[in-house]
Amino acid sequence: MNPHSSLTSEQRAAAVDLFEAGHGFKTATSSLGVGRQALRILFERWKLHGRRALVEKRTKDRFPFEMKLEIVLRRLAGETAMDLCSEYGLSSRKILNKWVRIFRDQGEDGLRPKPRGRPKRREPATPEPTDELERLRQENERLRAQVAYLGKLKALRDQERP
Repeated sequence: MNPHSSLTSEQRAAAVDLFEAGHGFKTATSSLGVGRQALRILFERWKLHGRRALVEKRTKDRFPFEMKLEIVLRRLAGETAMDLCSEYGLSSRKILNKWVRIFRDQGEDGLRPKPRGRPKRREPATPEPTDELERLRQENERLRAQVAYLGKLKALRDQERP
């Protein structure tokens, strides 16, 4: 299970026992005295995976763009999220809801895989000069700006002194 879950492993096992006995998550919430949201998520996972909902899934599945698009289009056509999750082996309907939201906000391109890792280093704003004359002009301009800055700083300090 999720290490950030508010439920202990004993509480999760007891909740699954209650689910298998025919109780819903509301009844399990009141009898176990735990958070309603956490049990609702566990209940949905139990409906999809049965007792396997108690086992932590160690790896994240990656779904190809075409499959994501097909699932989202079927969801928007009116099929239920739980049916699609069980058919395609999604761990919860939160994943599907996220894909649908991304599809509505960004279109098909939002479902495409993004490049992983830190972005490539950008080129400097001003390209390096190609010849010596251009390099000297840029250095001259930088030094003029520096002299002007220092001159204004000196004038401000002189104003502050009585």
